[in-house]
Amino acid sequence: MKESAGGKLFSVIVHLVLILIALTCILPFLHMIALSVSEGHAVDLGRVWFWPVGLDFTAYEYFFENTPALRAFGNSVVITLVGTALSMLATVLTAYPLSRRYLYARKPLTTAALFTMLFSGGIIPTYLVMNQLHLTNTYWSLWFVGLVSTYNMLIMKSYFENIPGEVTESAQMDGCGELQLLGRIVLPLSLPMLATLTLFYGVGYWNMFMNVILYINRTDLQNLMVVVQGMLQIQSMDNMMAMDIMQQQELISEKLKAVGVMVMVVPMLAVYPFLQKYFVQGVMLGSIKG
Repeated sequence: MKESAGGKLFSVIVHLVLILIALTCILPFLHMIALSVSEGHAVDLGRVWFWPVGLDFTAYEYFFENTPALRAFGNSVVITLVGTALSMLATVLTAYPLSRRYLYARKPLTTAALFTMLFSGGIIPTYLVMNQLHLTNTYWSLWFVGLVSTYNMLIMKSYFENIPGEVTESAQMDGCGELQLLGRIVLPLSLPMLATLTLFYGVGYWNMFMNVILYINRTDLQNLMVVVQGMLQIQSMDNMMAMDIMQQQELISEKLKAVGVMVMVVPMLAVYPFLQKYFVQGVMLGSIKG
């Protein structure tokens, strides 16, 4: 069927809007890349836009050799990997029972979980609980506080409910118990959802900031987000006084800030392409019931 003139105009407008939205995300990223690898004097004179002016990786060398960024990067990796694994395990073990229609008190338990999306204990009570358990200044405080996202758990529950009942019933008739049913049937059929929620949890742990500020006081345990944020707030480069004059001229604060932003963003960008196809499929299927 031939598209009308109004339909063509609407399609053009939609595409233009989407292009503009994409540019608002891409152009700042390109600008940060250009700043981080351009020569210092070009950055100082404001000559860098979306393409590097010269190539100079001095800022990257300084960032990893003379700041706690490398140690903080390792802390972020530990927090993200262990936290994501624990959260996925807890989410699966919560969502699976709630997805079984024969679970006793299934609806009240689901309602109780929904209640936590509207009301929480608050920052101060949560901190007091962590302090009483002697979990402050340990990563367990970060992992326990963000262990299960109710939103993610409900998405996974909905996904489990969409698995045909005939599949699980036939497995049970063959002698599968609940753990075998979960491990051999349900989880292999739920790889798109598992990949999607792994990405959700991973990004959340990698970008964790407020909880680290609240529960981690030791600088050697802080993650990359907190360390780089502290560097971004520094307007002067007093900590560079030990460097010679030529290095100070070429390694300015704006360039170092751009390096910090790149180090924070690139790891997640590197992981996302491998999970993109699962991400789209998992969210769409997990949001449909029936």
